Amino acid sequence: MYTPIRVVDIDLTRPYEFRPPAGPGPVRPAAPVLALVRLRGRPVGLVTAGGRPDGTPEDLWRSVAGTARRRFLLPHAGTPARGTSVVPPSISVIIATHNRPDMLRRCLDTLLRVEYQDFEVIVVDNAPADDTAERLVRDAYGDRVRYVLEPMAGLAHAHNRGLAAARGEIAAFTDDDTLVDPGWLAALAEGFAQDPGVGCVTGLIVPAELETAAQAALERHGGFAKGFAPRTWSLRHPPQDPLFPFTAGRFGSGTNMAFRTGTLRELGGFDPATGTGTPARGGDDLLAFFRVLTTGHTLAYQPGAIVWHRHRRTQDALDAQAFGYGAGLGAYLTGALARDPRMIPALLRRLPRGIRYAVAQTHRKAQADSARSRRLARLELRGLLYGPFGYLRSRRRNHAVRGPG
Repeated sequence: MYTPIRVVDIDLTRPYEFRPPAGPGPVRPAAPVLALVRLRGRPVGLVTAGGRPDGTPEDLWRSVAGTARRRFLLPHAGTPARGTSVVPPSISVIIATHNRPDMLRRCLDTLLRVEYQDFEVIVVDNAPADDTAERLVRDAYGDRVRYVLEPMAGLAHAHNRGLAAARGEIAAFTDDDTLVDPGWLAALAEGFAQDPGVGCVTGLIVPAELETAAQAALERHGGFAKGFAPRTWSLRHPPQDPLFPFTAGRFGSGTNMAFRTGTLRELGGFDPATGTGTPARGGDDLLAFFRVLTTGHTLAYQPGAIVWHRHRRTQDALDAQAFGYGAGLGAYLTGALARDPRMIPALLRRLPRGIRYAVAQTHRKAQADSARSRRLARLELRGLLYGPFGYLRSRRRNHAVRGPG
């Protein structure tokens, strides 16, 4: 029997205060909890705490804080928060949605509480079954949110529609199944302010809830988080990675990504043969990351740019997500080579070391003590093998819809 885990947010400088994911007010949770731990607003790690059956929320807070102080390398108390004197850029936030009005409402409610001066919100309704999302945006949000319809199914189609409508210097993307942290946009802007060569910034993705066994299984399997240390990648300073720059999955996820609008438009936006809602099942974000890097731009990861993701709640949905993740990876690699065949020799040079690494990773997952984790690993592998076929099917579908030329 699975015991639900409450997800909370704490800052070590605010004793005994728990907050819900992206929420404005304090809560008093009971154990067990998964806590995102911060220091002066900056995330430093995740801590799971069970607590005593008869313990108080104050006892639970002390347990979480104590574990964090022992486990994480924390900055000195006198270290000031980083900042920038650069004028913050205008940002267009683009949210693609498909028949999930309740999730969309919760996402928009958190987004409109974001602490940032100059931003707009664009909802792209992707191949909807009815006008529910349009009526929600019009009636509940008025001129605070712009509504755009994209009739062609596929996440890349939706993102490209939003990109065409964007007015901001930065185009930021998240999904309708997220809750947006108040400091999300400021942290993304900070990532771009590091260097004018930064073309893309990704951020931290943490679970918004762990109410079901399937949600907990995804988090144990690796979740979406990419760590708590800022990083940058570029071809000028390649990391020690056997498949760089092909390992785009390490750079972030489409659930939390932003681009310089002009840069993304120059690249032609997202490949419409990729993305959820197409036969390719995904890969639109990975291919965009790859193309940003291979055209000479820098990609930055900002853990302070936080979104809280509502994982799939059922095992069937989780299985489909695992297969889709593998399929998207296969589709991305196929798309990368189809768009730029000159990269094939570079991939072939890296392939032997990459295969050894992939085999080691698969073996590690196969040895996991969870049958569910082993199942997810197998589904990812099946999806990876399917991905190239899915990409080609998606291209044929788009060609048939658009017609020759």
